[in-house]
Amino acid sequence: MKFAILLHFTLPFATGFGLKCLPSYTEDSHSLFKNRNSFFHMSTPSSEALNYNGKMINGLQMSKGTNFNLASDIAMENASKISEGDLNNIKFISGPQDAALRKAILESAYEECERITGIFAKTFYLGTKFMSPEGRKAVWAIYVWCRRTDDIVDGPRAMVRGRLSLQKDLDAWTQRLRDVFQGQAKDSLDLALADTKMRYPTLSIKPFEDMIGGMIMDIPGTGKMRYKNFNELEEYCYRVAGTVGLMTLPVLGTAKGVTEEEAKEPALALGIALQLTNILRDVGEDVARERIYLPLDELEKFGVKEANIMNGILDENYKKLMAFQIARTRFYYAKAAKGVPMLAPESRLPVQASLDMYGKILNSIEENGYDNFRKRAYVSKNEKIFTIPLSWWKSINLPDMSQLEQAEKELAKYGKYKFQLTRFDLLPNE
Repeated sequence: MKFAILLHFTLPFATGFGLKCLPSYTEDSHSLFKNRNSFFHMSTPSSEALNYNGKMINGLQMSKGTNFNLASDIAMENASKISEGDLNNIKFISGPQDAALRKAILESAYEECERITGIFAKTFYLGTKFMSPEGRKAVWAIYVWCRRTDDIVDGPRAMVRGRLSLQKDLDAWTQRLRDVFQGQAKDSLDLALADTKMRYPTLSIKPFEDMIGGMIMDIPGTGKMRYKNFNELEEYCYRVAGTVGLMTLPVLGTAKGVTEEEAKEPALALGIALQLTNILRDVGEDVARERIYLPLDELEKFGVKEANIMNGILDENYKKLMAFQIARTRFYYAKAAKGVPMLAPESRLPVQASLDMYGKILNSIEENGYDNFRKRAYVSKNEKIFTIPLSWWKSINLPDMSQLEQAEKELAKYGKYKFQLTRFDLLPNE
């Protein structure tokens, strides 16, 4: 699936916090985590009570002198009841140790998110270690939500269900998301995201909802198999990757004097750049799925027939088409580069590294003679390792904004073509 959830602002090794690149995390696999320790599923936030499955559970408040182990036993018993749908026999205790117990429960929820991230996105997980403890927990929670969202349309069960059934699941998932943003958590993974929202109040629900909308475009067998023009493709890239920049921006923070609103455009540009890179890298793989992401009107302009794509014909027209696609993608990288100085200092290295490393994939496509039908464009592990020091140096020796703007301006034109970013995040939902 082409769902590249590249948590680009937190990925030093930039190999794709990409749901396009991730193994499946199914509901069945979640049950393994859930059954392993039901304590994870009885939870409240660190500072205020959350609605858990529609019922207010106010922190398992302990009475004075209550034994902490007893409280833990009660928490686990409550968790078991909640997981079974029994919301009428929840036990409550109160007292001064409430905060400690509440903190322990929430930490367990984040540990669950960390565990899932470590299993299903090893490289990305390593990248999060560059972040602050609080920031990495928030990013794990966001990653897990995105992972679960992708599984709705890309998991094993999705392959045997029709579009209407999947749409119903996505509608239910949207409502569940809205509940989470209102502090209502149905399980430990929801809880972690709900707490993240509380910790980062500027975190908006819109990019999450827009990502769900992007899922419909990728439903196996019934999703969008062709894109008429770049506007359609850019919207797809925004929904499945650009949205991640908006999700993570509040966590990463901005430099002094820079607002989140000012930093949003580069964040979106990087997400789109990374997704376009995936598309250009994987043309051959997508052909095997009978899907073409390259805009049809641009194929026509460069004299490339759909049949040529489907048959992997590498001629001069196709090479010119690829050169054009790469040039446009580099424009998005240039726009994204303007965002590095806008971020909080501790967040700049991951972003700079993702720019440097993922951008090298475009170089690899060129070095392969534009043959993305039979040759895999990639950045070797050693090259990634050697890139990190350079990225670090760039992140602490920032160029003037005027230099970055000039670089963007130069890349905005390609012959008679002119590139620009569409702010789909500012458009109302349909």
